Amino acid sequence: MKKTLLAIFALLLIMQFGCTKAVRYTEDEIKNYPQNIQDHIRKGEINLGMSKEQVRYAWGSPDSIKFLEPFEEKIREEWIYTQMGTLGVVGTKLLFFFDGKLLYIK
Repeated sequence: MKKTLLAIFALLLIMQFGCTKAVRYTEDEIKNYPQNIQDHIRKGEINLGMSKEQVRYAWGSPDSIKFLEPFEEKIREEWIYTQMGTLGVVGTKLLFFFDGKLLYIK
């Protein structure tokens, strides 16, 4: 019984946190970015002003992308990242890009 409970607990942890971190970039791909951007990407962090490519390197591809009407001929996109847990959706992050740069995080 104890071993079964321990196995279930271990499985839940793996499902919650994953057993390995997916590599989203190579060092060669980020070497030309400023050092602070490289550091954020390595830590899986994002900041306002980052490019769409930099955000993909830091967080991976979004779960969905909503293309919005252009404003003053500038491209606008909303990226949606859904955080999943063992019991389903834990949270959602919305990232708003204007002209290719991260402008807003909700």
